[in-house]
Amino acid sequence: MNNKWIALLLGGLLACHVWGADKQLKIGTLAPKNSLYHRQLMTLGETWRTAQGGGAKYLVYPDGSQGGETDMVRRMRIGQLQGGLLSVVGLREIEPSIAALQAMPLMFNSWDEVDYVREKMRPAMEKKFFDKGFVVLAWGDAGWVRFFSKAPGLRPDDYKKMKFFAWGSELEQQEIMKNLGYTPVPLETGDILPAIQTGMINAVPSTPYFALATQIYNSAPNMLDLNWAPIVGALVVTRKSWDEMSPEVQAQVREAGEKAGAQIRARARQEVDEAVEAMKKRGLAVNTPNPEQMKEWQALAAQLYPKVRGKMVPAETFDEVVGHLKTYRNGKGK
Repeated sequence: MNNKWIALLLGGLLACHVWGADKQLKIGTLAPKNSLYHRQLMTLGETWRTAQGGGAKYLVYPDGSQGGETDMVRRMRIGQLQGGLLSVVGLREIEPSIAALQAMPLMFNSWDEVDYVREKMRPAMEKKFFDKGFVVLAWGDAGWVRFFSKAPGLRPDDYKKMKFFAWGSELEQQEIMKNLGYTPVPLETGDILPAIQTGMINAVPSTPYFALATQIYNSAPNMLDLNWAPIVGALVVTRKSWDEMSPEVQAQVREAGEKAGAQIRARARQEVDEAVEAMKKRGLAVNTPNPEQMKEWQALAAQLYPKVRGKMVPAETFDEVVGHLKTYRNGKGK
């Protein structure tokens, strides 16, 4: 072998070594630093980093430092991030049918129902993400959406006087709200606190944990005790980064992802009640609708479903959720 070929071979080996040493996974999320979600991401990352070896680097960007969830999906697509822990707001930018787990208000009565429907839909849903260039590593949730507001509210009409935070990317939701007489104000998540402090908005749909962590409840000290919809999320990585892992690394990361998802779901549900109690001690007023008022909320939800079906949620997916719930409530899913 002549010197030229030896040089080329050594150069190729050196390049492979440097590439391996520079291997990185960069993950974005809106979750606060040191929160349950951030800690689980770090634990999973340590599994990947150890399995990958060779100086691999794992970085998590919490607190929305990479922008809103729509921004994070865009960053993943162009290679600036390799993954994200996202709610349905970001996930539906990849696969719209995922909205069925979060955009159907008062459809789910319990976490058992959410779990049942998600597991029924999971294989097909994960394939849809895979076909679009993403791998789902973990499924999680963050509690029920409740309404936090400056003034108390108990019935749907009370909230027609208020200016609601709405995710800037969810144009269909904003249009539906306007048609029903509500006032959405499109913003990014990071804008919520200053907006409610200045009066730009005076009502925020939020989980109790998020309201406590971000101190939203200080400016919106009234919470409607109504489980409007679950906040469902997932950790996804790009298929490109996944394909660059060896089968052995993939297996370890997959197992770590399953564990992280289970921990997030179990702990997040417990933290809902803990967050409400903590805020009550600091002045939060919890307003619980009476049976008559609950009928008004259920009537509003029924009015919303035809508007959501086929717009925010693909019609066939909407019908699939309804079918799974019917099966579960008839006792066949237990």
